[in-house]
Amino acid sequence: MAVPHAIRRFLPFLLLCLALAWPASGHAQIAAGISVDIAPPPLPIYAEPPLPEDGYVFIPGYWAWAPSGYYWVPGTWVLPPAPGLLWTPGYWAFVDGVYVWQAGYWGPTVGFYGGVDYGFGYYGTGYDGGYWQGGFFFYNGTVHNFGRVQVAHSYRRDVSDSHSRASFAGGPKGAAARPGPDENRAASEPHQPPHALQVQHENQAATIRTAPAEVNHGRPPVAATQRPATFTGPGVVRAQPEHPAAAPHPAAAPHPAAAPHPAAAPHPAGGGAPSEHGGGEPPPGGGPERH
Repeated sequence: MAVPHAIRRFLPFLLLCLALAWPASGHAQIAAGISVDIAPPPLPIYAEPPLPEDGYVFIPGYWAWAPSGYYWVPGTWVLPPAPGLLWTPGYWAFVDGVYVWQAGYWGPTVGFYGGVDYGFGYYGTGYDGGYWQGGFFFYNGTVHNFGRVQVAHSYRRDVSDSHSRASFAGGPKGAAARPGPDENRAASEPHQPPHALQVQHENQAATIRTAPAEVNHGRPPVAATQRPATFTGPGVVRAQPEHPAAAPHPAAAPHPAAAPHPAAAPHPAGGGAPSEHGGGEPPPGGGPERH
């Protein structure tokens, strides 16, 4: 049967859309909730890669589940589906003895994401990384890495980061948080699911040899990327080692008992008594360091 010319013209584009929308390896966790009985590892420590272009929004990384176990989905910069939309990250929640994945979404307001401190503006509640105004995104320069990009709209505002590495909500070791009034309102707003490029990013991350937690031991070599589904090149950021605990300072050695001063020789008449200087040495090593 002959294919009409109009269909042949747009067939490559339609096939590309289907390829992006179809889960490459069948995981699609980013858009569908799943539950497992194993806790996800702690969040790795990593820096934000440079902003690729003005208008992109940084999506923090997270642990996804595959039949072989948890694997790391790198944080990355993406274009929102439309101006005015913000990303609410997905999160794992400990519910009735299992860990349930709550999928992220796009919406006009950042909603509840379990109190998980993902960093980069997502410090457990709300969003401190920027805001939309007049169709333009205003970046918080204290949060984001602009690299060499000259952003049109930015500001600087201090943020409060708990530096918690808990990757799930609830349970004895998870983040303890409940939705507030703003987050409850955000839940009733219209939402959009992750777009096709985000799904492709997650599915292709599962193919990275070092992505599984059992391989990287919580420190993925590809922790974040400058562009989605691009896992090699100068825009890739490695996870950093944990800050070592401060080594205890050695106990100060006891000072020897002061030797008795010899009796002062008699001064000749009219001579002044000699002065004594009692300056002690500072303790070795200086004050305590912050790690």
